[in-house]
Amino acid sequence: MSQQDTVLYDAQGPKARRRTRIGTAIAVLVLIALAVVVVLRLAERDQFSMELWGPLINPGNENFELVWEVIGEGIVNTLKAAIVAMTLSVVIGTLIAVARLSLGRFARIPLIGFVELFRGLPVVILVYLSVRALPDVGVDLSDWPGGQVFWGLIIGLTAYNMVIFAEVVRAGIASLPRGQREAALATGLTNGQTMRIVLLPQAFRIMLPAIISQLVVVLKDTSLVVFVANFDELLSQGESIIRNLGNPIQTFTVIALLYIAINYLLGRLAQYIQRRQGRASTRAAETTDAGPNVPVGGGA
Repeated sequence: MSQQDTVLYDAQGPKARRRTRIGTAIAVLVLIALAVVVVLRLAERDQFSMELWGPLINPGNENFELVWEVIGEGIVNTLKAAIVAMTLSVVIGTLIAVARLSLGRFARIPLIGFVELFRGLPVVILVYLSVRALPDVGVDLSDWPGGQVFWGLIIGLTAYNMVIFAEVVRAGIASLPRGQREAALATGLTNGQTMRIVLLPQAFRIMLPAIISQLVVVLKDTSLVVFVANFDELLSQGESIIRNLGNPIQTFTVIALLYIAINYLLGRLAQYIQRRQGRASTRAAETTDAGPNVPVGGGA
């Protein structure tokens, strides 16, 4: 076992590894036993009948097409809300990060307080306030494409995630070598040009996997609107199916699998981008180490 593998804990000896294997085997057996009990209980209650599963998995069922139209609409609305909230969060978060890095020590204190305030609030409270409270104070978004609830959800998600992205972008800029900024200023660029042309592009390349991973969080958080108002996102559509067909276990199982599939693809995308960036960095380092290809031998 390498030193890197044991940074956070001591390497296990033979007895500890044996106890770990025994404990793992026991835990697996317990989980299998619980799964068997659950399956048997569900079977006793006829939860595996095609009457309940048919509308979801049997194309020949009379409700199959309608059910998947409803689910498809929910997926589209969920993705639209997540993408719009993500885009606004990245844009506003970047502006917050740049402002925080550009202001002086005392001038940035209100901005730091603003960031900490929204980081400390639960997302569901921000969604509730945006969906329910904005109309009460005269902010009418019902004429906007998508309606009041859609944009209330977007505002709530953006209010929380923009400060998260502000910290992500700020960390990306702070991780860059100090010489990057100094070299850019030495060439005659202004502070704004240095940030826009030199620092931000590099920070985004570094933090892109983290940004994509945060999209998973935003996508899951769209389901919080189900506790606040009616909006046809994926979870709400699942509840609509359950009200009509009376199959909660089956419908929520399919809905959960769809969430897992979408989030898994987003996670794989983040890993792919991270590997590509790693390979690009390695090639750049090898090229730098190799130096220019100067021919050796006699001159002209």
